[in-house]
Amino acid sequence: MIHPSYVDLMKVMNKGVEEGEEPVVSSRYSVVMATAKRARQIIAGDEPMVKVKDKQKPLSIAVDEMNQDTLRILTDEEKEEMNASENNEAEATENE
Repeated sequence: MIHPSYVDLMKVMNKGVEEGEEPVVSSRYSVVMATAKRARQIIAGDEPMVKVKDKQKPLSIAVDEMNQDTLRILTDEEKEEMNASENNEAEATENE
């Protein structure tokens, strides 16, 4: 068995979600896609957000980041807010 399990990772990612609210992560697919994307970012040169063990592979690092709650999956609303904020910052920079 792989540790942490998908169930464990989903619990970490959904921590803080109020009862009755839709969970951030509701499928294994979301976990796989998030960790794969993060592993590609690490391969491209992003610094790991957790302590890396000797010869640890990028995917294992991404799983550790998720398990230690340093990696988050954004909801659609959070993505929209982030994009709006980035657009406002870009406009402010252009106006200077």
